[in-house]
Amino acid sequence: MKKTLNYILLGGILLFGVFYTYTKLTAASNGNLAPDFEAELIDGTPFKLSNLQGKYVLLDFWGSWCAPCLRESPELVALHNKHSKDLTVVTVALEKNLKTWEKVTNKYGYTWKHQIVNQNRFVLLSDIARKYGVSDIPSKFLIAPDGTLLGNYSFKEIDEILNNKR
Repeated sequence: MKKTLNYILLGGILLFGVFYTYTKLTAASNGNLAPDFEAELIDGTPFKLSNLQGKYVLLDFWGSWCAPCLRESPELVALHNKHSKDLTVVTVALEKNLKTWEKVTNKYGYTWKHQIVNQNRFVLLSDIARKYGVSDIPSKFLIAPDGTLLGNYSFKEIDEILNNKR
């Protein structure tokens, strides 16, 4: 019995490793066009990422259950407020429970229009997250006005990029 459990555990770890590697290898690369996707915003409006070309886009993957995401929330709001003329924020909440994300967005003041909630038990199972190679959150991707994926940056780095573009 113990040997069987070990094989099952080993098989699960191996399967996870293959899926993780596949996700990373098939994800978007910096310098290429950002992978397009369609989703529904929290207000029910259809959304397509490629429709946002013309401004910088910050694609932020987070979860209301994620302590590092919550710690970064004030920085995200501050960045949005500081650069709202040059930057469109798109948040993708990867939620295990659909009842908690709204409390967080209200608490921290997520006032931007482009908010998406994607329910998944595991970050890797989100179709949107897989396109960007997201395996943990928070993850932030900066997209240039022409739709080019610039990279996964910290809020400080994004602030510096936006300050220097002027």
